[in-house]
Amino acid sequence: MNMNSTFRRDWLSNIRGDVLSGIVVALALIPEAIGFSVIAGVDPKIGLFASVVIAIVIAFTGGRPAMISAATAATAVVMTELVRDHGVQYLFAATILMGVFQIIAGFLKLGRLMRFVSQSVMTGFVNALAILIFLAQLPELVGVPPATYGLIALGLAIIYLFPRVTRAVPSPLVAIAVLTAVSVVFKLDVRTVAHLGELPSALPAFALPSVPFTLETLRILAPVALTLAAVGLLESLLTAQIVDDLTDTTSDKNRECAGQGIANIASALFGGMGGCAMIGQSGINVSSGGRGRLSTLVAGVFLLVLLVALQDLLAVVPVAALTAVMIMVSINTFSWRSLARLRSNPVPSSVVMLATVVTVVATSDLAIGVLVGVLLSGVFFAGKVSRLSRVTSTLSPDGAVRTYRVEGQVFFASAGTFAESIDVTEPVVRIVIDVGAAHFWDISAVGALDRVVLKARRHGRAVEVVGLNAASATMVERFAVHDKEEAAVTPSH
Repeated sequence: MNMNSTFRRDWLSNIRGDVLSGIVVALALIPEAIGFSVIAGVDPKIGLFASVVIAIVIAFTGGRPAMISAATAATAVVMTELVRDHGVQYLFAATILMGVFQIIAGFLKLGRLMRFVSQSVMTGFVNALAILIFLAQLPELVGVPPATYGLIALGLAIIYLFPRVTRAVPSPLVAIAVLTAVSVVFKLDVRTVAHLGELPSALPAFALPSVPFTLETLRILAPVALTLAAVGLLESLLTAQIVDDLTDTTSDKNRECAGQGIANIASALFGGMGGCAMIGQSGINVSSGGRGRLSTLVAGVFLLVLLVALQDLLAVVPVAALTAVMIMVSINTFSWRSLARLRSNPVPSSVVMLATVVTVVATSDLAIGVLVGVLLSGVFFAGKVSRLSRVTSTLSPDGAVRTYRVEGQVFFASAGTFAESIDVTEPVVRIVIDVGAAHFWDISAVGALDRVVLKARRHGRAVEVVGLNAASATMVERFAVHDKEEAAVTPSH
């Protein structure tokens, strides 16, 4: 497909649908951007600026048209300690470094690593994120005026019941409007967005982070930035796959990695926090008719217009309204079906999912939880594959030759069983190891073969290895240490 046809498809093929869906997404971004700012411990304007800049930039640099990226809970929960301990300037610097890591990931084509993240790990990631979002709301649920609980209950009722009336307007936005009106009319003594910090009073301005350029600064920033980059890419690539499935189209995952990095660097340079793709908002965009990059661009531009026009109105929005929206996000993010499937899914899959959730909640680090899940998935997979190999044997009529037939995959997890299955102490003249139905995958497998051959020789047994396929023979020739003349290795043809 040439550049002209690609441009028309991404920007001009669905103008009306993209513009309308982008407007809907912009409206829905406001409460979440402010809510995620609260989670991160920064002024609301930092989350709002981030959503504007990231959405606009990713429209041009991303690899998945119609996907919405902005300030998100996944990245916000990682920022909390850095902001608390070092301040917002360090957050901007960490976001720039986050972007650099993501651009490097794109150039290294790390998008393909998503194939190693199992469905169980993805489910655990999503569930843990939902739990962290809910836990972040607890300060707004403890020691607050009674009116706050009433507003939250009313907000949740509107959020879940209003769609039965119409879906033309996002129900979270309706909830915020109603709760704001109620708190103003009845002059309720509750916290408002103005109490959370500074709101936008002008367009975002370019500025470099004010941090010392020292190794100590890098030591502080690098771990946080790496976690932000990993979490951001994981959610972005997961969302990209979901949008691929919803639209029956494909996306460039490596371009998405680099695009996320460019968008995050731009966000930090214009006073925004780091972000990534949003599963919920991308779903809203697609279900509202968005299919091209124009929908993402419109979402960012229209959000900026709203911020300039509605800044005074945003200031009187009660925090309880944002809490209700965040509780809704938490409930909708959690995969409730995964609980019902715990008993029906294979035990290893359930263990991986639960281990991912427990690790994330215990450490508040989504990247560590995903790493634990991926490692556990690998261990369980290796164990499963290792059981697919077996060794059988026959003794010649004269009792002089014992032939061992090896079947299946021989690698680090099954190499030990392979070696233990061959009895080199049996009083036979010769041992034949037939590997015609097996494959040697790694140096652990070759090492096991070495041990068998060398141990057999020490017991005075001649050993012949037959049936090696070409790939296995190459492994043995390169890495085996036993004497090939005495071992008489014979490749198959």
